Amino acid sequence: MDDLTHFDEAGRAHMVDVGEKAETTREAVATGYVRMRAETLRRIREGTLRKGDVLAVAQVAGVMAAKQTPQIIPMCHTILLTGVDIAFELAERDGEGRVGIQATVRTVGKTGAEMEALTAVSATALTIYDMCKAIDRGMVIEQVRLERKSGGKSGDFTHQPDAPVAPDA
Repeated sequence: MDDLTHFDEAGRAHMVDVGEKAETTREAVATGYVRMRAETLRRIREGTLRKGDVLAVAQVAGVMAAKQTPQIIPMCHTILLTGVDIAFELAERDGEGRVGIQATVRTVGKTGAEMEALTAVSATALTIYDMCKAIDRGMVIEQVRLERKSGGKSGDFTHQPDAPVAPDA
């Protein structure tokens, strides 16, 4: 279990001690998508849903979620976020709508940013679903992933679309 740092010698979960790590500037970018009917996307664009401005509410939810990550992911450290940005890309293709979500999280510290970015994307997508479910329960949240991260002991990472999902055992 040498590679699984959230387990101790006995195989029990524990929070990793980051006390000896150096503080570095860290940034993580995560993305995800909400697929929906074209009509649902049209109503989001036009702002004609009863619950209000879907993207504005979802953006606030994403920022709030990034700040609350340690409360919902058990082994995450509480970190000081220096920035959280949520961006959207709305697209229609083949009669289907899609909202692309990108969360960028920045911090200066001994750990952090990846889980906060992934949590932000997830909460943003869930908020879009919640606000639109009255007209489209068939929406699909998909492809939530870390796109890139920089900083820290492990260095930089960039998602490689053709890379295997898991290493060979």
